[in-house]
Amino acid sequence: MAHVGLSADITAPEDGSRDETPPGVPGQTKTSTARVLTPEEVGKLSGDRVLVSDFKQMKLEKEAQKNWDLFYKRNTTNFFKDRHWTTREFEELEACREFASQKLVLLEAGCGVGNCLFPLLEDDLNLFVYACDFSPRAVDFVKQNALYCPERCSAFQCDLTKDDLRTNVPEGSVDVVTLIFVLSAIHPDKMSLALENISRVLKPGGVVLFRDYGLYDHAMLRFKAGNKLGENFYVRQDGTRSFFFSKELLAELFEGAGFQSSTNDYVLRETVNKKEGLCVPRVFLQSKFTKRGQSQSS
Repeated sequence: MAHVGLSADITAPEDGSRDETPPGVPGQTKTSTARVLTPEEVGKLSGDRVLVSDFKQMKLEKEAQKNWDLFYKRNTTNFFKDRHWTTREFEELEACREFASQKLVLLEAGCGVGNCLFPLLEDDLNLFVYACDFSPRAVDFVKQNALYCPERCSAFQCDLTKDDLRTNVPEGSVDVVTLIFVLSAIHPDKMSLALENISRVLKPGGVVLFRDYGLYDHAMLRFKAGNKLGENFYVRQDGTRSFFFSKELLAELFEGAGFQSSTNDYVLRETVNKKEGLCVPRVFLQSKFTKRGQSQSS
C-alpha cells in the first residue's frame, strides 16, 4: 500500500505538507520524546474537534485504492525523487549479512513507482526484492521501468490489510522489510492487519525498517478544519489519508504483531518552505523492529 514517497520542497497547503524530506541529513535531532507544541499550536489542535462524517469516512475507505490510483495517474513517475539518500537501508542490509556476498531477500511494502526500489537494486547486486503497492497503476510503472528485471525483482499489487502476501512471497523467506511512509496511509483500525501480514513472510529475526510521519509534524498542524478523521488522522484534499504516529502507539502496534523494538526515535528537523518563505518543524519516526524467533515468542 503505498503510498506517499519522498519529495523535495513539495507541499499541499490546503491539506497538509507532502514535503517528506528524509531524516539522516545535517540539522536533524533524534529524540525519544515528542516535539513540544507552542501555545498557538495547542490552541489550534484543541479547537479542531469536528470530525468528517461517518458517511464520508466510509466513502474514503471504500475509494482509498481509487484515490491512490488517481494520484499516480496525475503525477506518473515525476512526483518523488529517487531515494538515493536511503543510506540507512543500505547499512542495515549490510548488517544483516553473515558474509559480504550473501544474497538477501527484501520486501518493499508500499513501493510506489520504485523510487526506493531501483536505487537499492543498483547499489546492491546481491539483493532480490519483492515490491508491492496498493495502486495497480504504481505497480505498472514499476514493471515498465527500464531497470525492472524479473530475475531480481517481483512486483505485484496488494492491499496489505486483506491480501495475503504469501500468495506472492513464500512464508518466512524475507530478511528485511521496508515500510516507508506507508502505514500512515492505512486506516488505524487496519494497521495491525498489515503488520501481521508482513510478519508471515518475514523470517524469525528478520527486521522491518520503518519511517513515517511523527506526532505534531508540520503537515499535521497545517490541516484546516474539516479534514480530521480521528485522533491524529486526517484526509488530504485529494482523498488520500495520513496518520501521525507517537512512538508509544507505534511500538504497541508492532509488539502486538509479534515484533520487538530495536530502535524507535523521533527525528526532528526544520525545512524551508520556499513557496511561503517559512522555516517549518518536521517530525518523523525512524524505527527498526525485529520479528521474534520461536524461543522469544514462547
